[in-house]
Amino acid sequence: MSRFYAFTAFTVLATLASAAHPHPLQPKLPLQPKLEGPLTPHLGEPVMESQHLFSGQRFPNVVVTLDGTVLATWGNSNVHARRSEDGGKTWQPKIKIADPGFQGGGTTVDENSGDVLTFVEAHHPPAEISLYRSTDDGRTWKKEAAKITPDKAGNLPSMHMNEHGITLRHGKHKGRLIRPTRWYAGKNDRSKWPEHYTNAIYSDDGGKTWSTSEPFPENGTGEATLAELSDGRLYYNSRVHWQERPNNTRRRSAISEDGGQTWKNWTLEQTLPDGHQHRSYGCMGGLTRLPITDRDILIFSNIDTDQPKRERATVWASFDGGKTWPVKRLVFEGPSAYSSLAAGRPGTPSEGLIFLHFEGGPQGGSELARFNLAWLLKGEPTGDGSIPDDLK
Repeated sequence: MSRFYAFTAFTVLATLASAAHPHPLQPKLPLQPKLEGPLTPHLGEPVMESQHLFSGQRFPNVVVTLDGTVLATWGNSNVHARRSEDGGKTWQPKIKIADPGFQGGGTTVDENSGDVLTFVEAHHPPAEISLYRSTDDGRTWKKEAAKITPDKAGNLPSMHMNEHGITLRHGKHKGRLIRPTRWYAGKNDRSKWPEHYTNAIYSDDGGKTWSTSEPFPENGTGEATLAELSDGRLYYNSRVHWQERPNNTRRRSAISEDGGQTWKNWTLEQTLPDGHQHRSYGCMGGLTRLPITDRDILIFSNIDTDQPKRERATVWASFDGGKTWPVKRLVFEGPSAYSSLAAGRPGTPSEGLIFLHFEGGPQGGSELARFNLAWLLKGEPTGDGSIPDDLK
């Protein structure tokens, strides 16, 4: 039972009995965290700050816990986390999750319980998968067996290297945990790329067991992102991993109407680059939906360069759930690569902020940029759609 929503019979009875004459030392009942809020905190004065977070290694993820703690995970030979309790202004020392271990991406906050889950593979996949759970906001971690059911073709997915997972908030699958995954077809080799595909795993029991979705409807894909829209549909955005696909340097997207079990209506995201445009495969990107009631404002991150190297970390905004991407803004001009995005929580120090954890930055390793929508809105028009009037 969730530690955020459950009350013991003793606590409830004691509260009712003492309502008229509360004792000054009586503990307060826990409040249900507010998952979505108004637009206002995302506007106002533009905010942009950036700082070095990890040295060496690779593979970023970032999430915001129910208490508003910004939690960044990192590492491809051992996996560590760092925590910020003040909205990304200051960061606590590294916390070991697994050593040795290979970051599998998909760090997920269970909004039912407050637990944080992260997946670790024994080495570069395909490899043995373990699940690590934190019940104390990312301070400590405990290893669990990862119980994952293969997809309909009998293929067990790899975790590497995908954007964070989410908890569904709407519809009949409300409370479901879901994170993007991929099928490696045995190994990461060009000869196997035509067989690769992205998918997702989902859990309806708090991460104890996981089912694997049907494949994304295009082969040659790998390293994906997803977000739930305000009507309960899922928007899925994927990297390309096969040079023979049309427009192989542009992102792909699809929609799920059944809680992530199947994906349909895949399309080319012509506005969104998939890494630099001189390579046969793309670059892991980040994605988050801002927690604004009844609005589908999505933020996407990747590199945006015409040079044959990975550089220019950039973010894009969509105001219609991924149909158009009217504005983008450069975050860092220099070396940049994989990235992950998370949005702050209403009513916490992280509210109104967006957190970008990316490879690169002035010192190498990883960089954490924190900014707001007001800053992004002052970026460069893309020619794809328009910014709503109430945001101009």
